[in-house]
Amino acid sequence: MAPRSDQERTEAPTQRRREEARKRGQVAKSREVSSAAVLLAASGFLVLAGGGLSGFAMNTLGVLIAKSGELQITAQETRHILMELLARTGLMAGPILGLLVIVVIASHVAQFGFLNATEALAPNWSRINPVEGFKRMFSLQALAELLKGLLKMGIVAWVIWRTVMSEWETLASMGSVSPWAMGSEMARGILNIGLRAGMVLAGLALLDFLYQRWEHERNLRMTKDEVKEEYRQREGDPKVRARIRQRQREMARRRMMAAVPKADVVITNPEHLAVAIQYQKENMSAPTVVAKGAGYLAAKIKEVAKKHGVEIVENKPLAQALYKMVEVGSQIPVELYRAVAEILAHVYSKRNPRTQALGSR
Repeated sequence: MAPRSDQERTEAPTQRRREEARKRGQVAKSREVSSAAVLLAASGFLVLAGGGLSGFAMNTLGVLIAKSGELQITAQETRHILMELLARTGLMAGPILGLLVIVVIASHVAQFGFLNATEALAPNWSRINPVEGFKRMFSLQALAELLKGLLKMGIVAWVIWRTVMSEWETLASMGSVSPWAMGSEMARGILNIGLRAGMVLAGLALLDFLYQRWEHERNLRMTKDEVKEEYRQREGDPKVRARIRQRQREMARRRMMAAVPKADVVITNPEHLAVAIQYQKENMSAPTVVAKGAGYLAAKIKEVAKKHGVEIVENKPLAQALYKMVEVGSQIPVELYRAVAEILAHVYSKRNPRTQALGSR
């Protein structure tokens, strides 16, 4: 099939197309959501736990300074110091790293749920094809990503500039304070920048996610031919299915007509409807409709009934009720017992050696 232009993709994507796209890893997602979430989480964590972390770091530094006079520069002592530094660094960095991992996973799950993209894991040589790579580098999507990156950098630079300007007087007077106070003030300013930039980027991330979802839906849209082709693959060719249904109806009709000679009576409208009823006391708890039809089929039922000597009784209200209420092969409802029983009794009374009366069956 020739490729279709976007203007021709007027049909909403089917559930099957969405599932196939998920298997290929094609979902609506924005990397900006994860970036903003990580920045906000890290800044918030440092605001809440920064005092404890700085105290722990100062305690570690104090221990090293206190032991500096006793240190002997040997391989074993150096290894011991490095291991202790690594352990303390892990204690400080472990919580925030664990938090950031959880935030990244949660930001992805919030966007598109848990994804089992089996096809995306399969080797795809086009990804390492230099020609395809060159095309991707200069595509509209790459240009859009570049513009988004420049916009983010500009926003972060603007936030830094605004924060520095608002704290300019404090920064100018830091020459007369202690190094500890200077470090604390600088850390506070950095966290302030992180929180402000994170909130601005969160707004951009929301807009980008909405755009990515719209773009994803647009890319998944289908042409009318694609919808028809998928329907044929799922349900089969409509012409073939129509022939199968026609054949099934014909087989059901033949079985129904074969049951008419075994009926006890055919109740008619008289012209438009015909319902054949059979009652075998040994096998049936109630009279059963073995055939019914309207128009041409009603005429055929009456024709077969006459040919095989089945009694035909005209009863317009009963014929209409039976035709509407009872399916072929089903027993008549209780509310029609009396009317049908009277007709069967009348039919049995007219028979001579063929059958006995209803009460004796």
